[in-house]
Amino acid sequence: MAGSLNKVSLIGNLGKDPEIRSTSDGKEIASFSIATTEAWKDKISGEKKEKTEWHRIVVFKEGLVGIVKNYIKKGSKLYIEGQLQTRKWVDNNGQERYTTEVVLQGFNASLILLDGKAGAFTDTNTNNNLPNFDNSELDDEIPF
Repeated sequence: MAGSLNKVSLIGNLGKDPEIRSTSDGKEIASFSIATTEAWKDKISGEKKEKTEWHRIVVFKEGLVGIVKNYIKKGSKLYIEGQLQTRKWVDNNGQERYTTEVVLQGFNASLILLDGKAGAFTDTNTNNNLPNFDNSELDDEIPF
C-alpha cells in the first residue's frame, strides 16, 4: 500500500455543553462528546433495538473553536470530520492511561451544525464563511 488514511466522519448529538480551556500560551481548545445511535428491528422478535456509542471530540483549529464556543450546546446535532488520535496520560494515582479521540486540527477538519437553528456562521479568525445548512431532506432512519 502506497500510503495511509486516518479520517473519521460522524453525525451525532452533543451529550453536554462543550468545555473550553486554554493552553499556557492562551490558545483555546474545545472538547465535547457526541453520541451516535444505531437503530434496527430484531428479525426474530420484531423488537426495536438501539445501540449508542460516545465519541470524544477535541478541537484545536482556531476558527472551529470559536464556532463551538459561540453556537454549540447540549443536544446540538453536528457533522464532524477529523482524525483519530490516541494519547497517553497519567491519572491522579500515577497510572498510565490512554484516551482515543477524534481531533479536529489543520485543513482536514470539518464541523457543521445540522440543527438548522443557527444559520450562516462567520469564522472570525480566518474570515471564511460557512454555508447555511438546510437539513430538511435528511432522514434519521437507518435504511435496513
